[in-house]
Amino acid sequence: MTRTRQPSEQTATIPTVPTMPARVAFVGSGPGDPGLLTVRARDLLAAADVVVLDGLMREEAVLGHAREDVQIIDAAHGENGQELTHAVRAKLVVKAAKSVSNGGLVVRLMDGDPATFNGLVEEARACRKAGITFDVVPGVSAATAVATYAGVPLTSKGTSSVHVLNADQSGHDLTRYCTDDDTLVILGSPRSIGLALTGLLECGRPAEAQVALVEQGTTVRQTSFTTTLGAAEAALDRLTGQISAAVVSPNVAMRDEFSWFETKPLFGWKVLVPRTQAQAGSMIDRLAAYGAVADVVPTISVEPPRTPQQMEKAVRGLVTGRYEWIGFTSTNAVRAVRERFEELGLDARAFAGLKVAAVGGVTADALREWGINPDLVPSGEQSAAGLLEVWPEFDEVLDPINRVLLPRADIATETLVAGLRDIGWEVDDVTAYRTVRAAPPAQHVRDAIKGGDYDAVLFTSSSTVRNLVGIAGKPHPATVVACIGPATAKTAEEHGLRVDVLAPEASALSLVDALAGHGVGLAVAAAETGQALQRPSDKRPASRRRAR
Repeated sequence: MTRTRQPSEQTATIPTVPTMPARVAFVGSGPGDPGLLTVRARDLLAAADVVVLDGLMREEAVLGHAREDVQIIDAAHGENGQELTHAVRAKLVVKAAKSVSNGGLVVRLMDGDPATFNGLVEEARACRKAGITFDVVPGVSAATAVATYAGVPLTSKGTSSVHVLNADQSGHDLTRYCTDDDTLVILGSPRSIGLALTGLLECGRPAEAQVALVEQGTTVRQTSFTTTLGAAEAALDRLTGQISAAVVSPNVAMRDEFSWFETKPLFGWKVLVPRTQAQAGSMIDRLAAYGAVADVVPTISVEPPRTPQQMEKAVRGLVTGRYEWIGFTSTNAVRAVRERFEELGLDARAFAGLKVAAVGGVTADALREWGINPDLVPSGEQSAAGLLEVWPEFDEVLDPINRVLLPRADIATETLVAGLRDIGWEVDDVTAYRTVRAAPPAQHVRDAIKGGDYDAVLFTSSSTVRNLVGIAGKPHPATVVACIGPATAKTAEEHGLRVDVLAPEASALSLVDALAGHGVGLAVAAAETGQALQRPSDKRPASRRRAR
């Protein structure tokens, strides 16, 4: 007998999964130097759905760690440019958290350290009231970092205590800070800092007390100088209005001994890098380590070949065993082949049994990122000629196949092809990509190049010289010209440029190091003659000089 299930008197209900609310992370971004961002802050930025900023000034440097689709909210100013209060900022944070989908993350990025003068308490309370959980990630505070970057130790045997004063808040009892053995770090607006310094003088701190005034602290645009408390009010007029802090301390006298940041070999230099953003990453980082700021101006655009059939035939030959070697002469070649592989559903396994050569370390690194460890990389000159020097001759006994694949640019030179044929190899020289001249940069960039606003320009190939001059004009005679090798230097001279620096090795990082060595030489020469050290852009005639 068949039994049928009778419907239950009570309909069963499926329990619903509660919606996970968004969470907020109050994250310190440090006082200005992007390198002071903590590892935890970087990881949270990478996971953020929304980032709420104190301002957009440092968006590019800090948000390079965030996803491309991240939503950015400026909590510093309203639609009409008015400065927002802490209460309004708190509402923005809560609103952003409520708008994020299930379990999302809002990063409230705060300058310096969240717990120092940033309205953390008010914003955190608003989150708590709205039922939103939050984390707090401390950051490097301007209270300590700015003085350190200015070469002023906060403590020494001669200092009894350290105080931090928020000059923007009223009602301070400045008599507490009149002992000249103490270190006092004053943060706030230029006007508030000036009033605080005047108040210290009036309440009894000696007029000869040492003061360091710092603007744009911890950045490569930092400017600092020493004065006394009695002369501080007049000295404030020398600043541009972006003062970071004033440090009142007997340790200010140690600046000549402990200055480490503003004495970097390229400190404050503005360097032009005629490369694509993707190619210039390592150069930008190395320039920053020497104290310079880089402006990247693309001079070429990489595009697919006009007729892709040749490349498709080469890839099929690679897979079917047509070649003994494949040689990569640039990261662009690696990228072009990899993209073609992915379009055809292939991966690095197709290189099994094939010998792989790379023109230099950067190209080799691009191959390793793809999972391919090159068999041949020149240890000396990293160029087509250098690769040819270490490439083995064809041997009928040892080499079962005599053919080499070279996926290159449409404008590549014949040096490597001719050389390989001379030592017995058959070469398929295939156009993997085309290089075309990039569009001219914005007018203000062209004016800066021709007007001498840049302290140096780094040329990494002859094409960068030709293309930069073609799209933007010749760099000003005051601009230091640095070239990666003799061929590039010759092209620069043919275009009427004076070459000041030549890299000892044909690599981008060696070029930056050589420029830094040139900067050291300028500093030594200035010291020997007793003159103040000037950046190259400061040596232009006054009538041609532009404000930075």
